[in-house]
Parts: sequence; structure tokens; C-alpha cells
Amino acid sequence: MVAETRSQSRPEPRVLVAAFAAVLVFSGTWALLHVGFYKHDLILDTPVYQNYGNAIARGDVPYRDFDVEYPPGALPVFALPGFAEPGHDQDVTPGFKHAFETLMWLCGAGALLCMAVALVGVRATEPHAWAALAFAALAPLALGSVVLSRFDLWPALLVVGALAALVSGWLRFGSGLLGLAVSVKLFPAVLVPLAVSYVWRRVGRREALVCAGLVAAVVAVVFLPFVILSPGGVWHSLTVQLTRPLQIESLGSAFLLAAHHVFGVGLTMVTSHGSQNLSGGAATALGAVATVVQIAALVVVWGLFALGPPSRAALVRSSAAALAAFVAFGKVLSPQFLIWLIPVVPLVRGRRGLWASAVLACALVLTQLWFPFHYWSLANDFAPEQSWLVLARDLALVVLAAVLVLPSSDERDQATA
Repeated sequence: MVAETRSQSRPEPRVLVAAFAAVLVFSGTWALLHVGFYKHDLILDTPVYQNYGNAIARGDVPYRDFDVEYPPGALPVFALPGFAEPGHDQDVTPGFKHAFETLMWLCGAGALLCMAVALVGVRATEPHAWAALAFAALAPLALGSVVLSRFDLWPALLVVGALAALVSGWLRFGSGLLGLAVSVKLFPAVLVPLAVSYVWRRVGRREALVCAGLVAAVVAVVFLPFVILSPGGVWHSLTVQLTRPLQIESLGSAFLLAAHHVFGVGLTMVTSHGSQNLSGGAATALGAVATVVQIAALVVVWGLFALGPPSRAALVRSSAAALAAFVAFGKVLSPQFLIWLIPVVPLVRGRRGLWASAVLACALVLTQLWFPFHYWSLANDFAPEQSWLVLARDLALVVLAAVLVLPSSDERDQATA
């Protein structure tokens, strides 16, 4: 059992300089995403968000008066731009667009600052800190315009903020942030077992139970008002997400697309749950297999962390591994899911971190090669080039999870770090 101290994680001046430099670079990145080829063939979710924001501005209650696809913690990033300028039908007004993108820029900049705190917490070298922050600041250029029109920078900020707090010794605060992240988008739940195990083994069972309770309490506080007003609406929102079919960009779908082109296997695309999916017996079976593999991979990550040293570096690496496994093996894999990885993977120390960041960079670029420019050729026509690019991207994410999963000798040597 290791005593936690906070004095060791005070921001170092050089890391702060790197963080603010990264924010400046990120600002330039953000501007570049609005020019040139980044403006072409956009596939936007902002019209959906504006409909939510318009309804909230009218006084309608989410889940009761209109359906919402996302958990309640996501509502602020729809409501605030909705109050900025109400829109009409499916048209995104300039006021909403500007307000929403400003919120996402703030989330991205905040994520960089949280990364700096986490890098100090794991005692990163100065070159590592500069490289990690530069990678995250430039990564949106590799992924493309999807960063502008999805709200995933909001949960990504909360995830990296939670990790920064945990490795800095602010265990209860980090647990609260993790609970808030879960209430925004459900994927951060895969980090909860790691966080509880980390606190238990470093401080003790009592503190771990307190932190687990804080995660649950924050989720309950965010969900409870809407559950009281419309339990059916909230349940519908959750079940829609948890029962989605095999999405066309997922690993299982990529294998079916490959079989289609190599062996002539017949495929059928259907649009449902807000995405394009494959239907049929093979797709249903692969979706079930994907879920089993995803859960098994997460159990492996959790188990290896529980058996290894409870170091700060191990928590960061295992968190990156859990997120990578969740993304790589899920039956749904949208381009914006890669946003979750951008502020976490570069935090991993040593050569492993360099390799992981390089593989992630490949996955980002492979995604932009077909999304959004050629997405409909993939979805409607199962175009060969796009099909192979999807398979290559998905396999890159599997490699990323594999690179991150096993403990390193560095972590074993620094079990109390």
C-alpha cells in the first residue's frame, strides 16, 4: 500500500510552457480544419445537436418531450449553442455552429492542459512531454473534419482530466470526473475498474470504496432528474446505444467486406440507430462475437493491471489499452471514437508510448483517407478501396491495443512511482 502525496505532481515550468505552446499549435490546427479539402464532403452531426438545442431552448424536456441519443451529461454542449442562436429544421445556423465549435475548441485546449498535469504525475521526461503534447495538438489534422462536428472532445477532456487527477494524488476528484465522463458518453465506464483497483492498492479498500461511490453518485446525480421525469425515455436512449447492430466501419464488418471482395459473399446494408450497418445472419453472429471479444479484452486489461504494480505509469498505460480495446473490438466503430484516444495514448511512457502513438497516427490517417470523402461509396457500394482501408484502419487499432496491453519492465521497476 502506497501513501499518496500531491506535492510530487506540481506543474513544472517547462511542462507548462510546453502545454501553452501546444494550445497555440492546436489553435492553428483548428483554423486549418476550416480550409482547403477539409471543407469538402462533410458528414455532420451538428444538425442533430441543433435540433436538441432548439428543443431545450423552447423549454422542452429531454427524454420526456423528445428523444435524445446520448446520456444526460452531453446535454450542455447541445443546450448552450442552442441558446446562442435557435435554428430551423435541419439547417445549422452560424451562431450555433460557432458556439458549438468554440466549446469543442475549449475542450481540446483543456485536454492539452490536463495532459500536461498527467505528464508531470507520471514523471515524464521533458522530451516526452513536448512530443506527447505536440502529437495531441496536431492529431486533428490527421483525423480530419470529424473533430469539428462531434462532441467527443467533451468526454475526452473529462477522461484525461480524471487520469491527471488520479496520477496527481487527487483520487476523489479524479473519481468524480470519471463519473461525469460516464454520464456524458458511456465508454469511460471501462476505466472505472482500473481506477478503483489503483486506489485500493495504493491507499486501501476504504478509500477505494469511497471513490467507487463517488463515481456512482455523480452518474446518479446527472441521470436521476431525467429518470424521474421520463424513465422510459432514458431507458430507450440507453437501449438504443447498447443494442446497435454491426456498424459498417467495425472490425467484424471489415472482415465481411473483405470476404465480399475476395469470395463474393453477399452483403446488405441497412440504415438504423443513426448509422449504416450490415444485416443478415453473418453480421448478427459477428456482432455477438465482437461483443464477447471486446469484453474478454477488457477483462484481460483489468486483470493484468490488478496483478501488476499499481504505479501511475501502469494506470495510464492500462487506461490507454482499455480504451483502445474497447474501440478496436466493438461492434460499432465511428471515426469520432478515435478522438477518445488522442489525449491518452501519448501519455504512455518509453518506447512503447512512441510505438503506440505511431500506430495511432496511422489509424487516424487511414480513417481520413476514406472519411468523409468516400464514406458513401463504402456504405452504399462496398467500394473495394474504401473496404480495404477500413480493414487496415481496424487492424491498426488491434495492433495499438496489443502494443499497450502487457506490463513493461519499467513499470515493474517503479511499482511505487
